[in-house]
Amino acid sequence: MEDRCTAVLLAAGKGTRMGGPLPKQYLPLAGKPLLAYSLETLLKSPVITDLVLVIPEGDETYVRENVLSRITEGREKFRCFAKGGAERYNSVASGIGAIAWPCDYVFIHDGARPFLDEATLERLHKAVRETGACIAGMPSKDTVKISSRDGFVERTPDRAKVWIIQTPQVFSCELIRDAYGKLLPQLPELVERGIHVTDDAMVVESITGHRVRLVEGSYRNIKVTTPEDIPLSEALLQNPASQ
Repeated sequence: MEDRCTAVLLAAGKGTRMGGPLPKQYLPLAGKPLLAYSLETLLKSPVITDLVLVIPEGDETYVRENVLSRITEGREKFRCFAKGGAERYNSVASGIGAIAWPCDYVFIHDGARPFLDEATLERLHKAVRETGACIAGMPSKDTVKISSRDGFVERTPDRAKVWIIQTPQVFSCELIRDAYGKLLPQLPELVERGIHVTDDAMVVESITGHRVRLVEGSYRNIKVTTPEDIPLSEALLQNPASQ
């Protein structure tokens, strides 16, 4: 039987570092809203069977008229909107909580990464079926330094072991539900201990102890965060074969 894979597409951020009149997920990129690129890839993918779109409360009409209306292939896979939260983990929990249909695996992706490709989705699907938990990323091209509190180099990790982590991050539905269900009650304690949850793999690792496999994504799979990223992204769109 075919796997049921739900994509939880996160588009609830305010994009304060980007500036401008619109949240960054709605900003035009080569004439199309930034969010539309990853949304289209996920809806067209044969790997994905269902999709939840996590957006700010009140943006539903705007997204239907300005983003979803541009998608033709795979529209039937869009299931529902979910309300974004104050922090990324709140938005992820909201998206997972909206899954009310059979689901084997959950693909969590940032809507600010417009260059997601089908090959990455297929590699992740293969890996999650084998391991139950995997994340996209790429080996670091740069030497990475760990700093001390006062801004001096504390240590230099072996670059051969350093990966730059991306999304999608993919988990069995049962595992990610369990991890987030246990995370939220523990958040006050984690904050007191100075632990900041930055991605879904960290939730799974710290809450359940389940190992997470690294899967090659793409160096093109950048996150659009600052104004400088817009011309870079437009250049990538003009040269789809570059890596």
